[in-house]
Amino acid sequence: MAKTVKFEIKRQSTPDAPATWENFELEWRPGMNVISAMMEIAANPVTAEGRDTTPITYDSNCLEEICGSCAMLINGKARMACSALVENLEQPIKIAPLSKFPLVRDLQVDRSVLFENLMRVKAWVPVDGTYDLGSGPRVFPQQQEANYPLSNCISCTCCMEVCPQFNEDTGFVGAATIAQVKLFNNHPTGKVFAEERLRALSGDGGIQECGFAQNCVEACPKQIPLTNAISDISRDVLIQKAKDFLRG
Repeated sequence: MAKTVKFEIKRQSTPDAPATWENFELEWRPGMNVISAMMEIAANPVTAEGRDTTPITYDSNCLEEICGSCAMLINGKARMACSALVENLEQPIKIAPLSKFPLVRDLQVDRSVLFENLMRVKAWVPVDGTYDLGSGPRVFPQQQEANYPLSNCISCTCCMEVCPQFNEDTGFVGAATIAQVKLFNNHPTGKVFAEERLRALSGDGGIQECGFAQNCVEACPKQIPLTNAISDISRDVLIQKAKDFLRG
C-alpha cells in the first residue's frame, strides 16, 4: 500500500466567513514539501472523505525561499512552506494562515503593513535618476560583509508573526523594518536619510515597543541578526533624540 501524507487545512472563504477545517490525503513522494502539496490539493480539490471542495487559496512564487510569499503556520509555527519538508513534519500536518495579518481567503493574508512600515522609514537609497551622479562611493569588503546578512530579508513577515509586541494595540513596526533601517543607514548614499529614519522609529510603534523577546531571530528563515540590529538601532535612536533635544 502506498504511503500517504495527511493534511488539515484551515479554510475561510471571506474574512467574515466562519472558519472550517478540511482534511486532505496525498500520496507521499520523496522530497515532497508543503508548497508542492498545496499545489496538488489546489489542482485537485477533493477532501480525504472524497468530497469535492473549492481550490485552496495561498501565496507562492519562487518556490526556493527567496520571495517570502509562502509564509504560513505549519503545525503551529510560522515558516516557509517551500522549505518545509513533509518527511520532517508530524502528521496530520496542520496548515493555517498567519494570524496577525488581515485575512484575504484561506491561507492568503494581506501583509501590506510591512511595506507601509518600510515606506515610513524610507527604506531605500535616494537616487532619483534625473541626472548622472557618477560612480558610487566605495564600500570596503569588511562593510559589505557586515551589511550583507541584513540584505537577505525576504519580507516573509515570520518575525512579525512571532513577535508578542506586534499587534494592533502597539502598532510596533517589527524587526524586519528595524533591520532595514540599519542596512540603509550603513550605506554611504542611503545614510542621507539616517536622521529621518531614526526619528520615524522614535515615535508611536517605534523601537521602544520592542520587548526583546528574541522570537524574531529564532523564526527568521534567513538567519538575519535581527536582535543585533535592534540593539544597534535602539542606541542610535537614543543618540538622535538627544541631539534633537539639544538642538531644540
